[in-house]
Amino acid sequence: MKISSESIKKKVEELGFQKVGIAKAEPIPKEKADLESWLIKGNHSTMEWMSERKNERGDIHTYFPEAKSVISVGMNYYVGKGQDDLKSDFKFSNYAWGDDYHDGLKNRLFQLLGWIRGSVPTVKGVACVDTSPVMDKVWAQRAGLGWLGKHTNLITQDRGSWLFLGELILDIDLEYDSPFMEDLCGSCTACIDACPTQALDQYRIDARKCISYLTIEHRGNFPESQDELHGWIYGCDICQDVCPWNEKFSHTSDQKEFQPRPEILTWSNEDWQNLDEADFRRLFKGSAVKRTKYTGLKRNINQN
Repeated sequence: MKISSESIKKKVEELGFQKVGIAKAEPIPKEKADLESWLIKGNHSTMEWMSERKNERGDIHTYFPEAKSVISVGMNYYVGKGQDDLKSDFKFSNYAWGDDYHDGLKNRLFQLLGWIRGSVPTVKGVACVDTSPVMDKVWAQRAGLGWLGKHTNLITQDRGSWLFLGELILDIDLEYDSPFMEDLCGSCTACIDACPTQALDQYRIDARKCISYLTIEHRGNFPESQDELHGWIYGCDICQDVCPWNEKFSHTSDQKEFQPRPEILTWSNEDWQNLDEADFRRLFKGSAVKRTKYTGLKRNINQN
């Protein structure tokens, strides 16, 4: 039995994704070499999980030997509000204002896999979000969704970069889309110029300087060389906020799960400063913010 790429794309859209493309699962030698170079320079900082599974990231067949097709999807999470809409002076990356996207995306990808099995019962598939050792942005570009911007996020022509990415890797052949070959950043360096810690070079990021890394992934005290979070207590949106593609083409998501939890919008500086562990567990149940743990968020608040 067979299934068409066209029918898969239609189902993907029914599941709530705004972007979809399909790429052939094949070697990515240039991107693999770029990853190795980035790791050798220490740009991943303490994120050892990136180096530990670099072989899988650099070769999709090391991760899933039977892989033949990569269905790449994107879901818009921009809710039409920014940091100026928060009552406090503390800044909070808007991807984490609502529910944990990992759960929502993966559930939809499993639904897609189940639907495909209705036509191809023997199909094997792996559903991936950014916790999997898969180079999301590389496969999105190969599937025709967009290009890798100078801020290292995937940019699409019709929705900018406010997108969660995921993949469904299958062991069957499909019809494939052409990769997105243009670089539409042109001579623009708005993201690089706006980064207050100089974490960005063109198309490359140094996690050791990145506010998003420091407030989420970094454990313990901050290095003496990096003692300024510029008001951010979880993540950072600066490079995306200033991107002309986002300024012009962002769309407001109507997905209920991405809408801000009331406290994100209404809490004052004092509320955040008085945050205790019970508040943290209650407020961020089912949220991506759990990643930084209570001690990390409290550290970030105290640092600002």
